[in-house]
Amino acid sequence: MKSNAAPIRKQNKRRENEVIILKAAEKVFADLGFGGATMQLIADAAGLPKANVHYYFSTKESLYRQVVSNIFDVWLQAADSFEEAAGPADGIGAYIDAKMEISRTHPAGSKVWASEVMHGAPIIQDYLETTLVEWTNSRVTAINAWIEAGLMDPINPRHLLYMIWSTTQHYADFGHQIQTLNNSAPLSDDQWDAAKASVKQIILKGIGVAI
Repeated sequence: MKSNAAPIRKQNKRRENEVIILKAAEKVFADLGFGGATMQLIADAAGLPKANVHYYFSTKESLYRQVVSNIFDVWLQAADSFEEAAGPADGIGAYIDAKMEISRTHPAGSKVWASEVMHGAPIIQDYLETTLVEWTNSRVTAINAWIEAGLMDPINPRHLLYMIWSTTQHYADFGHQIQTLNNSAPLSDDQWDAAKASVKQIILKGIGVAI
């Protein structure tokens, strides 16, 4: 029986290279935008030949869309708390925690998304009109159910989501400003915990949820 070790090693190497390329692309796109980024710059950041980057992603647009898709998938997972929670304190509270943690661990991805949307989403408009619309509508339904059950104040669910997004993503998109105001030092673990608690307290109390 022939060993399958070689194909497995090849598959693992492929996954490893894809991760390296996507991480490098996320940073380059965050710093330079879609227009300013080049496959050569991404290859340099990844420490790989340009031909290798094209082997995995044939065009800059396909690579960009994968970066955007990855960060949105992370955001989708953050909202799993809506399905599992008995009420807004747990559901929205956990969502805020998760979004804050994403801003901490994926700041470049958040910046890519923000830049794309601020420029009118020229590359991912179709993605916004399908995946984002469907996802948002499902969360609106969950929030309205909590309102009808008397578990929170009757507010517009969409504006609540916009507030959560803008507040939590501020910690990524304006991370340099926050660091400057923090004596030019990144937030410590304790400071991140305090930031999460403050954001949850402000938003949950603002919608009439006891915490």
